[in-house]
Amino acid sequence: MISYKISLEDNNLLRIGFGEPAQNDQIVRDAGKILDSMIENNILKGGQILKINGPASLPVAIVIAHAVAHLFEAIGVFDPKLNKYVIALSHGTKYKPGDLID
Repeated sequence: MISYKISLEDNNLLRIGFGEPAQNDQIVRDAGKILDSMIENNILKGGQILKINGPASLPVAIVIAHAVAHLFEAIGVFDPKLNKYVIALSHGTKYKPGDLID
């Protein structure tokens, strides 16, 4: 059973979403294992920006943020109301938290 799905597209778009129904404790464990494997196998290598698109519970969002925060200079999360990515985390000067990008 896979309770959460994570895949990387175009080296900077992380597609996320729920899989089989489960409680947050299991979903957090599954998401963590997937991310660890992606990092271990150089699928998530890091870079200038990572865009994240898809649904997540708050506990899962924190697991994802923790796993990718220091791999990328900036993290943008898709906001469907704005139809843009909102920079939620930045370690550099090119992007600032709150910036909107396509």
